[in-house]
Amino acid sequence: MNAYRLYISWLTLTRKEVMRVLRIWTQTLLPPAITMGIYFVVFGSFLGGQIKQIEGYPYIQFILPGLVMMTCITSSFSNVASSFFSAKFMRHIEEMLVSPMPDWVMVSGFVAGGIVRGVICGVIVALVGLFFTHIPVYNVFIIAFYLVASASLFSLLGLLNALVARKFDDISIVPTFILTPLTYFAGTFYSIKMLPQTWQKLSLANPIFYMVDGFRYGFLGVHDASLLVGVGLLGGLNLAGLVLSMHMVKKGVGLRS
Repeated sequence: MNAYRLYISWLTLTRKEVMRVLRIWTQTLLPPAITMGIYFVVFGSFLGGQIKQIEGYPYIQFILPGLVMMTCITSSFSNVASSFFSAKFMRHIEEMLVSPMPDWVMVSGFVAGGIVRGVICGVIVALVGLFFTHIPVYNVFIIAFYLVASASLFSLLGLLNALVARKFDDISIVPTFILTPLTYFAGTFYSIKMLPQTWQKLSLANPIFYMVDGFRYGFLGVHDASLLVGVGLLGGLNLAGLVLSMHMVKKGVGLRS
């Protein structure tokens, strides 16, 4: 396939994924807004007044970047996991596998759809946050990088999850038992400087912590860990996820019965 046909193939698949998200917006875009609105009310308005400022910012402003990041990564993960597994379950994926479309185009198309949903959901949550507090912006480029790179990483992880899943219940195990706990222990609702030394070291072993921390820096200009480590970790994990996804798709893991 020449470059133009590759582009058309990728654009068609990406457009299908994006239109799927927009067509069922009451299931893909509305729930995060409602859920995070409740978080803002409970943690920001009710409990926030009882908590002193963190790093010189009101509590609701401090937790807002973490809530946006939490929404972004969970939305991007679930989007690709559910969409790819549905295509595998309904055997639509077989049409792509026998077509001249390269594997990397198929992978990048699904991932692009996950990134779009993750970014849109993140923006929606930020807009909901505007009803509760002013949102400072320290560096818009840092915000954009962490949002897109994190959405890309968890889109790839969602694809890997869908590849190894054997039934629909399998794609809910990772978000429920792994992703959610790691997000809560990633400094979303607190600064790790408030924790004992042992728990600080454990938090530094959580990769999601670096995403939340770097993303928060883009808004507030404060961080608990090295930004270079966060950028390097995101880049390395994205590369590893892409290589592993391509390898598994090429070998037909979970695709060939």
